[in-house]
Amino acid sequence: MASAAVEILGLGLGILGWVGVILACGLPMWQVSAFIDVNIVVAQTIWEGLWMNCVVQSTGQMQCKVYDSILALPAEVQAGRALTVIVALLGLVALMVTVVGAQCTNCIRPGKMKSRIVIAGGAIYILCGVLVLVPLCWFANIVISDFYDPTVPPSKKREMGAALYIGWAATALLLFGGCLICCCSCSQRDESSFPVKYSAPRRPTSNGDYDKKNYV
Repeated sequence: MASAAVEILGLGLGILGWVGVILACGLPMWQVSAFIDVNIVVAQTIWEGLWMNCVVQSTGQMQCKVYDSILALPAEVQAGRALTVIVALLGLVALMVTVVGAQCTNCIRPGKMKSRIVIAGGAIYILCGVLVLVPLCWFANIVISDFYDPTVPPSKKREMGAALYIGWAATALLLFGGCLICCCSCSQRDESSFPVKYSAPRRPTSNGDYDKKNYV
């Protein structure tokens, strides 16, 4: 019963992480303007994401524009698009696999195969966390390097946006949820793998008494 609760908890964390990845993928706040000039009053704020960039005016108006060319985008943006979309699809596969093999469902009869399916779902969640971590760290490294690079003009410097932090939180949820699913499934399989030994029944002899070797 406890392992089933841990499995449901891991599945819930994995779903939250998957939703977080989709949210981070769609948000245009992977990089935001860095206000490092002496003049604090600025007319606009620039947001840059995987699919579009937005300009937010001081009056509250926001204008967004989808990138025109895919091939003209930087390598980190193209890789971020590909990996986040792959993670979104793999997260759906992990959800279906885990639900099929979960202890609270009857899609498959209990046994080793059911445990292996759940472990496969947890492994896919862990893989999703590792894959989505690549573009997040890549973007963060570029932002930090450009920020401290004296050759980059102040108007081109950027800071890490909210989408990166959401992505890191989603990564932690995916990794932790996948580990919980795998651990509880492995422990359940180990507990159910002990062989059951049966002793042969004692047979009476011809005179109606039990054989003496049954008492040795």
